[in-house]
Amino acid sequence: MKVIFLDRDGVVNEYPGDKNYVTSPREFKFLAGSIQGIKMLKEKGFKLFIISNQAGVSKGIYSEKILSQITKKMINGLKKHKVEVDGVYYCKHKEGDNCACRKPNTGLMHEALKSLDKPVTVSFFIGDSFRDMNAAKKFGAKPVLVLSGKERISNRDSWDFEPDYVFDNLLIASYYICSHYG
Repeated sequence: MKVIFLDRDGVVNEYPGDKNYVTSPREFKFLAGSIQGIKMLKEKGFKLFIISNQAGVSKGIYSEKILSQITKKMINGLKKHKVEVDGVYYCKHKEGDNCACRKPNTGLMHEALKSLDKPVTVSFFIGDSFRDMNAAKKFGAKPVLVLSGKERISNRDSWDFEPDYVFDNLLIASYYICSHYG
């Protein structure tokens, strides 16, 4: 079974900026091409899971109810294009909480795989930060960095390591993955 883990902010939707959050459904805006990229991956048989840190909940910046409304907007936006993801998993803890689910830890990825009935043959983690890349590496997934959110190519000299792949956005990453692993 082929699996792709996707970060949310900066990969699927517009990055709200460092230390900022998407705090309402109104602020959730799909990145250009992200729906098409998700659809391509699904059509090639990939299981897709969104794995996202959302500490804004535990910090009191927005409620679980608001997070649920944002997620509903995302899911409904995908459904309008006849595509859906296989699961959405959030860590709502703060950085110092020492949980197993906050990326770069891999708890949410393991949780997502519990829903599958076949062994995973190949996995990717598409993210916009080195928190995502480190989670991919820890888990054993291929790290795919997209430059549509937090990370910049100009920071390359200070990267922890070179990801397996670097693309401008989810759509381009999807084209590549589908043509080589689909």
